Amino acid sequence: MQITTTKSRLFGPLVFYRRALSIAVPIMLQSLIQSLVSLVDNFMVSGLGDVSMSGVNVAGQVLFIFWVYLNAICMAGGIFMTQFFGAGDKNGMKQAFRFKLAMGLASFVPFLFVCIVFPRQILSLMLIGNTEAELILDEGVKYIQTVFFMGIPMTVSMCIASSLKDMGRVKAPLIVTIIATLTNTLFNYLLIYGNLGFPMLGVRGAALATVIARTLEVAVFIIIYVKTKPDFAVRLTELLGIDRKLFGRILRKGSLVLFCEMVWILSETLTTAIYNGRGGADVVSGMASSFTFANLFFVAFGGIYSATGVILGKTLGMGNLEKARREKTWLLSGSAVFGVFMGLFGLATTLFIPVVFGRLSDNAVSICRQMVILMSILMPLWVYLNAQQAVARAGGDTAMGAYADSSITILIMLPMLFLLGFLTNIGPVMMYMCIKLLDILKVTVFHFWLKKERWLKNITNSPQLSESNHNS
Repeated sequence: MQITTTKSRLFGPLVFYRRALSIAVPIMLQSLIQSLVSLVDNFMVSGLGDVSMSGVNVAGQVLFIFWVYLNAICMAGGIFMTQFFGAGDKNGMKQAFRFKLAMGLASFVPFLFVCIVFPRQILSLMLIGNTEAELILDEGVKYIQTVFFMGIPMTVSMCIASSLKDMGRVKAPLIVTIIATLTNTLFNYLLIYGNLGFPMLGVRGAALATVIARTLEVAVFIIIYVKTKPDFAVRLTELLGIDRKLFGRILRKGSLVLFCEMVWILSETLTTAIYNGRGGADVVSGMASSFTFANLFFVAFGGIYSATGVILGKTLGMGNLEKARREKTWLLSGSAVFGVFMGLFGLATTLFIPVVFGRLSDNAVSICRQMVILMSILMPLWVYLNAQQAVARAGGDTAMGAYADSSITILIMLPMLFLLGFLTNIGPVMMYMCIKLLDILKVTVFHFWLKKERWLKNITNSPQLSESNHNS
């Protein structure tokens, strides 16, 4: 009787939400600092005009694909990392870290081809039909050829930072982010416009500032890694000590996460490419600047995802399935409320758009404002959607995203996108709204999927935990 009563509660006790916020807030602060620096970066680059800003953001969209790949690999390894942490299995945690590092570094070869070998050809795919494509490509190539050098430092940093977060250690990544982002801002100031005697490098200076910041970031993370020796840490001589059986298990789960994330980012990239063709540099810069502002409230996604993954992953790793069931309900309810708050915050940021991007064209500023308002309205839906994904993945149910999410994207969203793109003349903002309303369908499908409780399991295969699961 007591379990049924507790299970039916929609919201948990305040102490539960304090714990969730203690994990989420430092991660959101880390993302907010990065977003603020990105905003400052775009503010500085926007002074060079619509074309330069468009070039940087087109290159950034392509590079974002690699960031999403790395993030997906870290999420896949994190599913096991959090449960091994809950089970107190240090060897399992080390194997999860090896997986992240090995799969992350595997992306270096395609990263090389995109940035160095065929940058102009690949970036041109984002500008089909754009009236100022060649000018934008000139700037984009300058940026991406320089930012290439951040590839390996970024990979190592993300593997270490995500593993610390999987253990609930969120303060160190926050501190490192503050150091790196302040460095990025400083060198943007020095190198874009040539202040204090430094050379004026324009968009190449913005890329170089990013490389310097990422290099410093990985250096600090390595120092933390060596000095504190977290439970997942391995020596250089042990990096190749991979448990093939466990690696295969993580890869099988991770392949579904990776498939889901790559379908999402490729669909986003395709969407961007289509609306980039709806005008000139003003459309590209206006849409890109809107996401720079939106990133200020998109920080909710990482915070909700990490808090849900750490809390549920640890509970499941301990074999306490009934407790995990209750926590799932509390986390989803809390995310709905939190999404409303972040949406209101997003609407408030529109007041600063003319101040930050006043040097862009009037049409670019107008597009930016319309997009930020639209994304703010959609925030409650998106935060809840991210929480649903996090619940499923915490228990190793990566099929929900791979099958349900990706099926909707491939079978409904992409055909709809092509129809809107080639058979109508609607503007980029209206096109974006039509596509994103499909997320209502995703939330509905995820709701019924989660009710099947395929996520409610321990995946560490510890003998003691298997017994605990059986008894529960």
